[in-house]
Amino acid sequence: MEARETVSTQGGTLWVVATPIGNRADLGQRARDVLSHVSRIAAEDTRHSRALLAPLGIDTPLVSLHEHNEEQRVAGLLAQLAAGEDVALISDAGTPLVSDPGFRLVRGAREAGHALRAVPGPSAPLAALAVSGMPSDRFCFEGFLPHAAGARERRLAELLARPQTGIVFESAHRILAAARELAVQAPDRSVFLGRELTKQYEEHYYGPAGRLPEWLEADAWRTRGEFVLVLAPAPTVDEDGDALSGEHERLLAGLVAELPVKRAARLLADATGLPRNRLYARALELQQADREEGDDPA
Repeated sequence: MEARETVSTQGGTLWVVATPIGNRADLGQRARDVLSHVSRIAAEDTRHSRALLAPLGIDTPLVSLHEHNEEQRVAGLLAQLAAGEDVALISDAGTPLVSDPGFRLVRGAREAGHALRAVPGPSAPLAALAVSGMPSDRFCFEGFLPHAAGARERRLAELLARPQTGIVFESAHRILAAARELAVQAPDRSVFLGRELTKQYEEHYYGPAGRLPEWLEADAWRTRGEFVLVLAPAPTVDEDGDALSGEHERLLAGLVAELPVKRAARLLADATGLPRNRLYARALELQQADREEGDDPA
């Protein structure tokens, strides 16, 4: 019979355990076994985790580990591992460290030579990607978009210029603002929005970014909950034939030499009708090339 490791047979193991992102039935048997047998569970919010674990008969002692106390908590948890005790790390939802606390603990345990084991399971970015209909051979996850409007605009411009699928989180307070910015920057780009994934009122939007604000505003409930936004990759030159001509390349290079890249791209887009995202991406490349030339000692 094939051996199957469930709980550590040697003390001092840090177990990194994924928990449900909405549907409690997604907590698998291996995760339940581990959480039942470790000495302590480090949880982002002990109240939230206790409500998840208590109905399953899991009464393992909990200790809080969140962004405000992680640095102070790590030493004590590492001491428990050093004493031969098993510890589990969980977050409020999904896989720990994916836009959640735990990095300092995991790195500390790794550097101290303790055993680490992952108990994989739910992950909001991967769940959204799996049902998005977007290319999944290359993708990047950027966590939450910036809060400030200007920073969010720049981050979306960068994501829209990339050749791989982009995945971001957004909150209920800012999802409509993000959707409106997407509609301005890339109205024809395909996007997927997953709302309340795995929960009772899960909803999806798939279509052009230009219509996403309208979809959100059609029902007040659609701007509530938790969101994962998936952006289609930037089209290649072969797909849309928008390669810059020599003249446009020279114009953009001249503008980049005198102006910030964002303004340079916007001016040329307004003058030529070329896609602003494409011009912004090329302007960044030209700016980087200029910097490298300036650093060349030759």
